[in-house]
Amino acid sequence: MSKTAILFPGQGSQKTGMGKDHYDSNPEFRRLADLADELLGYSLTQVMFEGPDDLLRRTENTQPAIFLHSVALFNTLDLQPDVMAGHSLGEFSALTASGAFRFEDAIRIVRKRGRLMQQAGTTNPGTMAAVIGMDDDQVASICEEASSGPGDVVVPANFNCPGQLVISGHEPAVDRAIELLKAGGCKIAKKLPVSGAFHSPLMQPAYDGLKSELEQLEINPPSCPVYSNYTGLPTTDPEEIRSNVLNQLLSPVKWTQTLQHMYENGVDTFIETGPGVVLQGLVKRTFKGVTISGNE
Repeated sequence: MSKTAILFPGQGSQKTGMGKDHYDSNPEFRRLADLADELLGYSLTQVMFEGPDDLLRRTENTQPAIFLHSVALFNTLDLQPDVMAGHSLGEFSALTASGAFRFEDAIRIVRKRGRLMQQAGTTNPGTMAAVIGMDDDQVASICEEASSGPGDVVVPANFNCPGQLVISGHEPAVDRAIELLKAGGCKIAKKLPVSGAFHSPLMQPAYDGLKSELEQLEINPPSCPVYSNYTGLPTTDPEEIRSNVLNQLLSPVKWTQTLQHMYENGVDTFIETGPGVVLQGLVKRTFKGVTISGNE
């Protein structure tokens, strides 16, 4: 039987003007956007609609902006998914859209997550690099080789699709890994313009800062299974969800594995909901013969 998955994008899908057309034309989108401004105590919508770009690109604004756009848009659509997932930050969108998190709780936590991740990038400076054209296991092995110890580490951070990864860690270790990757024959290995080494041990301060907030959060069983970045597997268990969203701060986003497990479980229709088309591209590079669409 055919199954449908809703996918929610993560950081990097933002753009100035995002959501403005929905805000102007859809009362439900506008209601949630206005509620977000009220709950956060500042005009997130102004940052989304007017920028400037460098303000929107700040992690503490980017994350709640993409979350708000994604969840508010989902609420305006009549979609009946069998499963959901989100890439990194997008996991919070999936958990809110599925009813596991209350919107009011989630927008505050996402804002705090963004701020903590930005601060962790200052406390533990690091960087990330895109790697294209090399086997996952080979990249992981080179990261191990390039790491000299706890204060000089690089790890796989995003398994995006077969042959496309992102690595993350201390800059000297990332630089060494890039040289080794190029020597090993990968097509592309280049640094990304990011504010920190996300999904790596360098995010420990963000993990510590978010832990108590997540421990107190009320989590309900979602309306459908939500795939976890941390495990690449679906769950409806509130305590497993609580653990997974905290652990994903320090661990790689297993997006390739998530898509593959969805496909094995009968998903053949993938709908990206939120700004951008990044996830549609990753699905296209992972499967042939599936249905892919999006709502921006």
